[in-house]
Amino acid sequence: MKAKDLRERSTEDLKELEKSLAKDVFTARFKNFTNRLDDTSTINKTRRDLARVKTLLRQQELNAAVKGEAK
Repeated sequence: MKAKDLRERSTEDLKELEKSLAKDVFTARFKNFTNRLDDTSTINKTRRDLARVKTLLRQQELNAAVKGEAK
């Protein structure tokens, strides 16, 4: 996923995506532990996507706080 595409999504959508990616990371790590995961690079890719989503959520939160202080 690209950050540009993620910025176009709503906050609620990003929160749902965060939950989904966290679940995907867990299942991929579990499959890797039980030797059922063929492509281990999916763990890192999913973790990076999760970090992107969390970063964008935090940026939106900080922007809302700054706008609230300015008023």
